[in-house]
Amino acid sequence: MATTTAIPASRLQGAPDRPNLVTVGTIVWLSSELMFFAALFAAYFTIRSVSSDLWATETELLNVPFATINTTVLVLSSVTCQLGVFAAERGKVGRSGSLLQFGGWGLREWFVLTYLMGAFFIAGQALEYATLISENVTLSSSPYGSVFYLTTGFHGIHVTGGLIAFLFVLGRTFVARRFTHEQAVTAIVVSYYWHFVDVVWIALFATIYLIQ
Repeated sequence: MATTTAIPASRLQGAPDRPNLVTVGTIVWLSSELMFFAALFAAYFTIRSVSSDLWATETELLNVPFATINTTVLVLSSVTCQLGVFAAERGKVGRSGSLLQFGGWGLREWFVLTYLMGAFFIAGQALEYATLISENVTLSSSPYGSVFYLTTGFHGIHVTGGLIAFLFVLGRTFVARRFTHEQAVTAIVVSYYWHFVDVVWIALFATIYLIQ
C-alpha cells in the first residue's frame, strides 16, 4: 500500500521549489548586520585594551545577576519563536483548546509570548540604563560608557525592530482570510532575524558582563 507524506503548510498553495527570494535576501542582509556588530566588538576590545584601569572600576557597577535573568528571558524567547514557526509550517494559526494547553498553541500564541519576552528584555535594559546613569555612567562620561551604550544600544534597536516585525506578522494573520505560503515564509524570516539578535546578545553578554 502506498503511503502519503504530510506536506507542511509552508510548502502548499503553489509554493515554489526554488529558494524564496525574501529568505535569501534576509540571510544576505543578516550577514551584513553581522559585520556591523563585528566592528562594534572590535571597537570594544580596542578601547578596553588601552583603558584597562577604567574597565576595572566601571564594570563593578554592572548588575550581572539582573543581566543574567534578562539574558535568559531573551534566549528562551528564541525557543518560543521557533515553536511558533513549527506551528506556521503546519498551517496552525490559532490555538485549539484551552489557553493553558500549550500543545495546542498556534503561531499567534507563540509569537505573542515571544513578543512579551522581548518587551521584558527591552524594559530590563532600560532599567539598567537608568541605574547606570544614576551612577554617572553615561554615553559621554568615559570611553567605557560610550562603547557600552553603543554596543548594547544598537542591539536594543535591533530587538525593537524584531518586536515590530512580530506585530506585523500577527496583524497579517488577523487581516487575511486564510493562512498562506507567504505568511508562513514571513514568520520564518522573522524567526531568522530573532535568532540572530539573540545570538548577538549572547556574545555581547559574555563580552560585557562575564569577561570583565
